[in-house]
Parts: sequence; C-alpha cells; structure tokens
Amino acid sequence: MVDVSPGESVRILRELQGLSQNELARLTGIPQSTISAIENDRVRLGVERAKVLARALRCHPAVLVFPGWDVKVESAA
Repeated sequence: MVDVSPGESVRILRELQGLSQNELARLTGIPQSTISAIENDRVRLGVERAKVLARALRCHPAVLVFPGWDVKVESAA
C-alpha cells in the first residue's frame, strides 16, 4: 500500500479527470494558488474545502480527507 496525502489525492483525482488547477479553481471558486498549496501539502485541506472539491471531482469527501484509510485495518470502533 502506498501512503497518499490528502493533497496528493486531490491532484491525482484532478489529473485523472483531465482538469488543470485553473479549471478546478473555476469549478470550485477556490483560488488556483490555494489548490496548488493544498496539492503540495502547504495548506490543510479541511472538511469544508474537501466538500467543495469532492463535488467538482465527483467523489465522496472522505476519499480526499482520508485517502489512505483501510477499513479492514483501522476499525472505527
């Protein structure tokens, strides 16, 4: 298993969908400079930004916030 940071998960999903940072910024209203900072782990993603980005990237926010979480290994109980 490869550890992926929340910022890296944003970048991977953005690239898989063929979006530039500028296009994602336009879709979300989040400045491109902030998206760059998130992708490079200079700014924390945060739940509210994760929700906005998840809508644009068509995924669940948890995919962005907890990219390396494995249900089988890490029980919530």
